[in-house]
Amino acid sequence: MRLHVFPHSNNAIAVLATAYQCELSVELVFVDLLKGAQKTRAFTALNPNQRMPVLEDDEFVLWESNAIAQYLAAQCPASGLWPWEPRRQADVARWQFWQAAHWGPTYAVFTFERVVKRFAGLGPADETAVARAEPEFHAYARVLDAQLAGRAWVTGDALTIADFALGAWLVYAEPAGLPLGDHPAIMSWYARLLKLPAWRKALPAA
Repeated sequence: MRLHVFPHSNNAIAVLATAYQCELSVELVFVDLLKGAQKTRAFTALNPNQRMPVLEDDEFVLWESNAIAQYLAAQCPASGLWPWEPRRQADVARWQFWQAAHWGPTYAVFTFERVVKRFAGLGPADETAVARAEPEFHAYARVLDAQLAGRAWVTGDALTIADFALGAWLVYAEPAGLPLGDHPAIMSWYARLLKLPAWRKALPAA
Protein backbone atom coordinates (compact mmCIF):
# COMPACT_ATOMS: atom_id res chain seq x y z
CA MET A 1 0.00 0.00 0.00
CA ARG A 2 1.09 3.54 -0.73
CA LEU A 3 0.02 6.62 1.24
CA HIS A 4 0.39 10.00 -0.43
CA VAL A 5 0.74 12.52 2.39
CA PHE A 6 2.00 15.93 3.42
CA PRO A 7 3.20 14.87 6.90
CA HIS A 8 2.41 18.19 8.59
CA SER A 9 -1.28 17.94 7.66
CA ASN A 10 -3.77 17.17 10.42
CA ASN A 11 -5.63 14.70 8.24
CA ALA A 12 -2.40 13.00 7.22
CA ILE A 13 -1.45 12.57 10.87
CA ALA A 14 -4.74 10.80 11.61
CA VAL A 15 -4.24 8.39 8.72
CA LEU A 16 -0.60 7.72 9.58
CA ALA A 17 -1.45 7.03 13.22
CA THR A 18 -4.00 4.45 12.06
CA ALA A 19 -1.47 2.72 9.82
CA TYR A 20 1.15 2.67 12.57
CA GLN A 21 -1.28 1.48 15.26
CA CYS A 22 -2.22 -1.39 12.94
CA GLU A 23 1.45 -2.04 12.19
CA LEU A 24 0.71 -2.02 8.47
CA SER A 25 3.45 -1.92 5.88
CA VAL A 26 2.89 1.28 3.91
CA GLU A 27 5.07 3.19 1.49
CA LEU A 28 4.90 6.93 2.11
CA VAL A 29 4.86 9.27 -0.88
CA PHE A 30 5.53 12.91 -0.02
CA VAL A 31 3.07 15.40 -1.50
CA ASP A 32 4.68 18.82 -1.28
CA LEU A 33 1.67 21.09 -0.96
CA LEU A 34 3.87 24.17 -0.74
CA LYS A 35 5.17 23.47 -4.24
CA GLY A 36 1.78 22.57 -5.68
CA ALA A 37 2.42 18.83 -6.04
CA GLN A 38 -1.28 18.21 -5.42
CA LYS A 39 -2.09 20.08 -8.65
CA THR A 40 0.04 17.97 -10.97
CA ARG A 41 -1.61 15.85 -13.62
CA ALA A 42 -0.37 12.64 -12.00
CA PHE A 43 -1.77 13.49 -8.58
CA THR A 44 -5.04 14.83 -10.00
CA ALA A 45 -5.52 11.45 -11.67
CA LEU A 46 -5.46 9.91 -8.18
CA ASN A 47 -7.69 12.53 -6.57
CA PRO A 48 -9.55 15.02 -8.77
CA ASN A 49 -10.10 17.18 -5.67
CA GLN A 50 -6.33 17.79 -5.60
CA ARG A 51 -6.11 17.01 -1.89
CA MET A 52 -4.22 14.50 0.15
CA PRO A 53 -4.05 12.00 1.78
CA VAL A 54 -4.62 9.39 -0.90
CA LEU A 55 -4.25 5.63 -0.49
CA GLU A 56 -3.28 3.24 -3.25
CA ASP A 57 -3.76 -0.46 -2.59
CA ASP A 58 -2.95 -2.21 -5.85
CA GLU A 59 -5.56 -0.89 -8.30
CA PHE A 60 -7.79 0.52 -5.55
CA VAL A 61 -7.42 4.27 -5.00
CA LEU A 62 -9.10 5.90 -2.01
CA TRP A 63 -9.28 9.52 -0.89
CA GLU A 64 -10.87 11.26 2.10
CA SER A 65 -8.92 10.74 5.31
CA ASN A 66 -11.75 9.23 7.36
CA ALA A 67 -12.54 6.69 4.64
CA ILE A 68 -8.85 5.81 4.43
CA ALA A 69 -8.68 5.35 8.21
CA GLN A 70 -11.70 3.04 8.12
CA TYR A 71 -10.14 1.00 5.33
CA LEU A 72 -6.79 0.70 7.09
CA ALA A 73 -8.36 -0.15 10.46
CA ALA A 74 -10.43 -2.86 8.79
CA GLN A 75 -7.14 -4.58 7.95
CA CYS A 76 -6.53 -5.14 11.67
CA PRO A 77 -9.94 -5.99 13.19
CA ALA A 78 -8.42 -7.27 16.43
CA SER A 79 -7.24 -3.74 17.24
CA GLY A 80 -10.80 -2.51 17.76
CA LEU A 81 -9.98 0.72 15.96
CA TRP A 82 -12.96 0.18 13.62
CA PRO A 83 -15.48 -1.94 15.54
CA TRP A 84 -17.48 -4.54 13.66
CA GLU A 85 -20.62 -4.29 15.83
CA PRO A 86 -23.07 -1.96 14.01
CA ARG A 87 -23.88 0.43 16.84
CA ARG A 88 -20.28 0.80 17.99
CA GLN A 89 -19.18 1.28 14.38
CA ALA A 90 -21.87 3.92 13.84
CA ASP A 91 -20.73 5.72 17.00
CA VAL A 92 -17.15 5.89 15.70
CA ALA A 93 -18.36 7.08 12.29
CA ARG A 94 -20.55 9.71 13.98
CA TRP A 95 -17.51 11.34 15.58
CA GLN A 96 -15.54 11.13 12.34
CA PHE A 97 -18.35 12.94 10.54
CA TRP A 98 -18.55 15.50 13.36
CA GLN A 99 -14.84 16.12 12.99
CA ALA A 100 -15.16 16.68 9.25
CA ALA A 101 -18.24 18.92 9.52
CA HIS A 102 -17.59 20.91 12.70
CA TRP A 103 -14.45 20.34 14.76
CA GLY A 104 -11.91 20.39 11.94
CA PRO A 105 -13.23 23.40 9.99
CA THR A 106 -13.57 25.54 13.13
CA TYR A 107 -10.17 24.61 14.50
CA ALA A 108 -8.63 25.11 11.03
CA VAL A 109 -9.21 28.86 11.31
CA PHE A 110 -6.74 28.99 14.22
CA THR A 111 -4.14 26.82 12.51
CA PHE A 112 -4.39 28.55 9.16
CA GLU A 113 -4.09 32.04 10.55
CA ARG A 114 -1.45 31.39 13.21
CA VAL A 115 0.50 28.38 11.93
CA VAL A 116 0.03 27.76 8.21
CA LYS A 117 0.45 31.39 7.19
CA ARG A 118 3.74 31.60 9.06
CA PHE A 119 4.93 28.21 7.78
CA ALA A 120 4.07 29.04 4.17
CA GLY A 121 5.07 32.71 4.25
CA LEU A 122 1.54 33.96 3.59
CA GLY A 123 1.68 37.05 5.77
CA PRO A 124 0.40 37.89 9.26
CA ALA A 125 -2.48 36.19 10.98
CA ASP A 126 -5.92 37.73 10.60
CA GLU A 127 -6.84 37.95 14.28
CA THR A 128 -10.30 39.21 13.37
CA ALA A 129 -11.01 35.86 11.69
CA VAL A 130 -9.72 34.04 14.78
CA ALA A 131 -11.94 36.12 17.06
CA ARG A 132 -14.97 35.30 14.92
CA ALA A 133 -14.18 31.57 15.12
CA GLU A 134 -13.56 31.44 18.87
CA PRO A 135 -17.20 31.29 20.10
CA GLU A 136 -17.97 28.46 17.69
CA PHE A 137 -14.79 26.67 18.74
CA HIS A 138 -15.83 26.80 22.41
CA ALA A 139 -19.30 25.54 21.54
CA TYR A 140 -17.89 22.46 19.82
CA ALA A 141 -15.17 22.01 22.44
CA ARG A 142 -17.85 21.84 25.13
CA VAL A 143 -19.54 19.03 23.19
CA LEU A 144 -16.31 17.06 22.97
CA ASP A 145 -15.29 17.82 26.54
CA ALA A 146 -18.64 16.55 27.84
CA GLN A 147 -18.31 13.40 25.74
CA LEU A 148 -14.84 12.72 27.15
CA ALA A 149 -15.78 13.29 30.79
CA GLY A 150 -15.43 9.95 32.54
CA ARG A 151 -14.20 8.22 29.38
CA ALA A 152 -10.68 7.19 28.42
CA TRP A 153 -11.42 7.60 24.71
CA VAL A 154 -14.06 9.31 22.62
CA THR A 155 -16.45 6.37 22.31
CA GLY A 156 -15.65 4.67 25.62
CA ASP A 157 -12.82 2.57 27.02
CA ALA A 158 -11.34 1.52 23.67
CA LEU A 159 -9.16 3.57 21.35
CA THR A 160 -10.68 4.00 17.87
CA ILE A 161 -10.02 5.91 14.70
CA ALA A 162 -12.42 8.58 16.00
CA ASP A 163 -9.73 9.51 18.54
CA PHE A 164 -7.17 9.86 15.78
CA ALA A 165 -9.52 11.92 13.59
CA LEU A 166 -10.31 14.37 16.39
CA GLY A 167 -6.91 14.37 18.08
CA ALA A 168 -5.04 15.24 14.91
CA TRP A 169 -6.51 18.73 15.13
CA LEU A 170 -4.81 19.33 18.47
CA VAL A 171 -1.28 18.73 17.20
CA TYR A 172 -0.77 22.46 16.66
CA ALA A 173 -2.85 23.61 19.63
CA GLU A 174 0.02 25.47 21.28
CA PRO A 175 1.33 27.50 18.30
CA ALA A 176 -2.26 28.09 17.18
CA GLY A 177 -3.11 29.53 20.61
CA LEU A 178 -6.08 27.22 20.96
CA PRO A 179 -8.12 28.26 24.05
CA LEU A 180 -8.37 24.87 25.75
CA GLY A 181 -8.11 26.00 29.37
CA ASP A 182 -11.84 25.61 29.98
CA HIS A 183 -11.89 22.08 28.54
CA PRO A 184 -9.88 19.85 30.90
CA ALA A 185 -11.25 16.53 29.66
CA ILE A 186 -9.97 17.32 26.17
CA MET A 187 -6.53 18.14 27.52
CA SER A 188 -6.36 14.92 29.57
CA TRP A 189 -7.51 12.85 26.58
CA TYR A 190 -4.91 14.37 24.29
CA ALA A 191 -2.21 13.64 26.89
CA ARG A 192 -3.23 9.97 26.63
CA LEU A 193 -2.88 10.11 22.85
CA LEU A 194 0.63 11.50 23.22
CA LYS A 195 1.65 8.40 25.17
CA LEU A 196 0.84 6.10 22.25
CA PRO A 197 3.94 5.06 20.24
CA ALA A 198 1.91 5.04 17.01
CA TRP A 199 0.71 8.59 17.67
CA ARG A 200 4.19 9.88 18.39
CA LYS A 201 5.49 8.19 15.24
CA ALA A 202 2.80 9.91 13.19
CA LEU A 203 3.69 13.38 14.39
CA PRO A 204 5.77 15.43 11.94
CA ALA A 205 9.42 16.09 12.68
CA ALA A 206 9.95 19.46 14.33
